[in-house]
Amino acid sequence: MTNKKGFTLVELAVVIVIIGVLAAFGIPRFREAVERSKSGEAFSYLSAVRSAQERYHARKGAYAHVKTDLDINFPEPKYFSLWEITDSEANWGLTLQRTGKSAGYGAYTVLFTELGYSTDSNIPAVINAMAAN
Repeated sequence: MTNKKGFTLVELAVVIVIIGVLAAFGIPRFREAVERSKSGEAFSYLSAVRSAQERYHARKGAYAHVKTDLDINFPEPKYFSLWEITDSEANWGLTLQRTGKSAGYGAYTVLFTELGYSTDSNIPAVINAMAAN
């Protein structure tokens, strides 16, 4: 018997199939995790806005018209552009629009009000669930 060193074609094919399966499941999950962290930053900011609006409303009896009237001690999100606050005496809203690449979800908008949020995206619930609090 001769001693052959190296891998057979079947062994190499099995390794390639295993790598392909891992990549097929791993890459989408990685992209979701990245988007989850970026949207988490935005929802943390929105939570700070909600708290500041409630404090402002308790002091003034109405919601703030502009963000500069609020005592927000939280940096604005890096991956979202902020629109102006819409308000009335009874309610308020703040819209954020996703800027840049968003892991295959495209540009999307999040409307946040005193009641919660809504979005026009097709982002899986696993990412949207962050904002449920």
